[in-house]
Amino acid sequence: MDKEKLFTLIKSPIITEQTAILSESLKQIVFKVDLDSTKREIKMAVEKLFKVKVLKVTTSIVKGKNKRNRFGLYKKSNYKKAFVSISKDSDIQFEGIN
Repeated sequence: MDKEKLFTLIKSPIITEQTAILSESLKQIVFKVDLDSTKREIKMAVEKLFKVKVLKVTTSIVKGKNKRNRFGLYKKSNYKKAFVSISKDSDIQFEGIN
């Protein structure tokens, strides 16, 4: 896998209260990833970009919701979530990264 694909595969980390609890208790990090990415590609990308040992990757597709504003109805885009389990001795810090 080339470097360009690695950087475009993982779009952003999802940081909420629920994902913080997952991170502390189960050592899982949640990422928003490309819709057509596979579990193997996500595992390789996280290992190479963050230099951690990945144990398991689970994915889910979040369906976009229908929203309404003063201009009418529109639909938000679908996206894929990746729950990445890392080893107990490794850690990913997101503070200070721009």
